[in-house]
Amino acid sequence: RWQKVLYERQPFPDNYVDQRFLEELRKNVHARRYRYWAVVFQSGAVVQQLCSVCVFVVTWWYMDAGMLSPQGLFGAALVSSLLGYILFDAVDGGAGRQENGRTRWADLKSTLVFAAFTYGFSPVLKTLTESISTDTIYAMSALMLLGHLIFFDYGANAAIVSSTLSVNMAIFASVCLASRLPRSLHAFVMVTFAMQIFALWPMLQKKLKAQTPRCYVVVTVLFALAALAGLATISSVGAVLFTSLLLAISFLCPYCLIRLQLLKDNIHGPWDEAEIKEDLSRFLM
Repeated sequence: RWQKVLYERQPFPDNYVDQRFLEELRKNVHARRYRYWAVVFQSGAVVQQLCSVCVFVVTWWYMDAGMLSPQGLFGAALVSSLLGYILFDAVDGGAGRQENGRTRWADLKSTLVFAAFTYGFSPVLKTLTESISTDTIYAMSALMLLGHLIFFDYGANAAIVSSTLSVNMAIFASVCLASRLPRSLHAFVMVTFAMQIFALWPMLQKKLKAQTPRCYVVVTVLFALAALAGLATISSVGAVLFTSLLLAISFLCPYCLIRLQLLKDNIHGPWDEAEIKEDLSRFLM
């Protein structure tokens, strides 16, 4: 009788298998079954990040056109940051702060140091790219914002995810765009606003998503509507295209994922590579 071993000589060819070979066949052992509305909920992270980039670009356009004063933007950003800071603590009752050992005084000092450092170097930021053409600045900013979206941590465990690289690319894009604004104060406010929307806002998103999913959905919808309203004041065609993109990501892509999942057919069986499940650490001592 044929045995599935290599250490004995058998009167069978090397590629011989008997009828029992496919008894160990298993299909889609580790396949994860997704539900449509669960995938729609998870797509909110992509929608929010796209809206963050949209809001940032629209805000820069208004400041560059002289329709938004830096004092007004700084005041609005300061108020929204305070409200977000209070909400961040209220969601989990300050448990996250206690785990990290952070105090409100430490957060205030970090904020003041960053604001003072950025304000002091705002003249340098304003003149940093004077020797570079405006078209090049726009192209670099677009590429950096695209890289920010690609490397952002949406919750997937993948090698391409890098939160540090994503934030750095977004700040680099904000510095490039801020250098084309009229004054140093504009550059300071723009970089500060970029830190708030690209670094602090995602932290609040993750906290709401983990603690209060319903509130997270409401905030995502309101934020998307605000981004679309701001974009519509600049370009109606752009607003329509951006709306189509958000709807495709939120509803069409999850539907395609669910449909394509029915075609998934991963097979597992005796032809797979052998897995050593025994603890061999004693042989390494």
